[in-house]
Amino acid sequence: MDKAVNRTLAGVVVPDTPVVDATIDHARHHCEPYLFNHVVRSWLFAVRLGQLQAIDHDAEVLAVGTLLHDITLNESFAGPRRFEVEGADLARCFAIAHGFDTHRAQLIWDSVALNSTPSIGLYKESEVALCTAGICLDVIGLQYNAIPSGEIALIVDNFPRLDMKRRMSSCLCHIARTTPETTYDNFVRDFGERFVANYKAPSTVDFVSLAPFAE
Repeated sequence: MDKAVNRTLAGVVVPDTPVVDATIDHARHHCEPYLFNHVVRSWLFAVRLGQLQAIDHDAEVLAVGTLLHDITLNESFAGPRRFEVEGADLARCFAIAHGFDTHRAQLIWDSVALNSTPSIGLYKESEVALCTAGICLDVIGLQYNAIPSGEIALIVDNFPRLDMKRRMSSCLCHIARTTPETTYDNFVRDFGERFVANYKAPSTVDFVSLAPFAE
């Protein structure tokens, strides 16, 4: 990690290093405004949860993983794999290009790939778990009461939600509609089943029963 220097962003003390600045710029370039605000809020929530719970972690890994977790969540996404995996590969390449070693880059890959799978991500390394927690707080309100309400309000005021619920739902429905094969084993499936006409996911029950074995 670069020499530890901090700054305050929306009331949260965060690392102020060249790679964090580069990551913010990269996220801004690749995300729509509502989505950029979402990834920044998620990062700030993740950082604050780590501070309040005294969780030791690599601050740059947390920054890169959280800020880049949705760079493939857009209406130009075309697979061929689920958007989290495609995004994880891009985030890892970004990290390696900025000098991260293999271990740190892999933590970033895990953070992005598991960002919508809290049943796994919350139990991984601290960087992955905090990334997952910050994202879940911003999307579904998980651990909403763990951060003082005034602090949450300040973060949201600095990085407004910009109709995120509708915009994100629309984007997820687009992915379910156009690349359904990337959605069957992740949370996008829920949006396809609820909102997309003629969306039908295959069943794991069928996969098991049709496995090419005699018994």
